[in-house]
Amino acid sequence: RAVAEILKAATSVELGPRQGKHIRVKIPYTHYGRYLTTDKRIQVTALCEVMRTNGLKLLVEKTIILEDTNIIIKLPRRVVVNRAVSLEISYANPLPEPVSRCVLLVTLMNQQVKINLARLAPRERSKIYFEFTPRRVGPLQLQVDFSCDKFSHVKGFVTIAVAPA
Repeated sequence: RAVAEILKAATSVELGPRQGKHIRVKIPYTHYGRYLTTDKRIQVTALCEVMRTNGLKLLVEKTIILEDTNIIIKLPRRVVVNRAVSLEISYANPLPEPVSRCVLLVTLMNQQVKINLARLAPRERSKIYFEFTPRRVGPLQLQVDFSCDKFSHVKGFVTIAVAPA
C-alpha cells in the first residue's frame, strides 16, 4: 500500500542512561483524513539521532489504530412477543469537521431498513427511535451499521431476549 507523509516535525530531547521519555504528537484530522483507509491505521515512524556517537541513528515505528465512534442501542427492560418495541439508537461524529450523507442500516429478523440521517456537526451525537414488533420468542439480534461521507461501517449490535406474552 502507498504511504503518504502527513506530518514532519523535529524535536530535541535529552536522555540520561537507561532513560526513556514519551513525546506527544498531535496530528490534526485535516492532515490525515484523506489518506485514512478502512483499517483506520496510521504508521508513525521516528528517526532518532544519538548525539556525540558519530552519527548513530535509531528507527522507531508504532502503528496507531484509531477508535471508531460508538453506536449505543438502548432497549426496554422487557421485550414481549407480538408487542411493539421502541429502541433508541444513538450515533456520533467523532471528527472535528461536519459529516454528511449519513446512513444507518438496521438489520433485524432477516430484514434490512436503510435510514437516511441529517448531517452531523463536528463531535455531535444524535439519536433516532426505531420501532418493531418481534414475532417469535427467544433471542433476536439487532445489528446497526453507521456510515457517512468521511467514514463507514461503524457497527453496533445487541441481542434481545423476546419473552412470551
